[in-house]
Amino acid sequence: MTLTLHAHPFSAYCQKALVALYENATPFAFRMVNLRNAADAAALTALWPFRKFPVLEDGAAVIAEASLVIEHLDQRHPGSVRFIPEDRDAAMEVRLIDRVVDNYLLTPMQKVVLDAIRPAGAGDPFGVDQARSTLQTAYAWLDARIAGRDWAAGASFTLADCGAAPALLYADWTHPIDPSFANLRAYRARLLARPSYARALDEARPYRQYFPLGDPGRD
Repeated sequence: MTLTLHAHPFSAYCQKALVALYENATPFAFRMVNLRNAADAAALTALWPFRKFPVLEDGAAVIAEASLVIEHLDQRHPGSVRFIPEDRDAAMEVRLIDRVVDNYLLTPMQKVVLDAIRPAGAGDPFGVDQARSTLQTAYAWLDARIAGRDWAAGASFTLADCGAAPALLYADWTHPIDPSFANLRAYRARLLARPSYARALDEARPYRQYFPLGDPGRD
């Protein structure tokens, strides 16, 4: 049965799901979603009323939210790369870092980015400052947490890395990672070089002009 991923290549959360699919060469159909297209928007809303992507269709099952998409793949379509460790403590570490990535990298990054496209006079400079402070705290926490590790939670590539790849790409474009966070900068470089993410990154290149803060011309 064919899996169908409803997504857009430039979305960080969609890239997160794509990394998992590419890691295990899982067969799937890609359904491009352009929310400015009324038919696309209506089709996505019918699957998930919050109109957020990615959404995975697996037969009659509809799975929303990137982390859950990856957990579904791990359970129902496992491959050589397992994204959630069987050991409970190791799994908790993976899920903790995944939550930090989503809540304290991607959420504040989006705050800064979306503020840039607000109408004149409707900006939220205080909120943007708070978001940048959160990013800085997340950078420091991750830099210490991953010290001595190849990947976010240890020696194996996991759910945490699937999300960290696009999160650190866009977060660094938004609020550059200071050179003092050497562990984090090296980890980001490893993620961008990982074939599964390098593929997702290349597929997103045609859409870089839409990044509200401007394409930094790197990565």
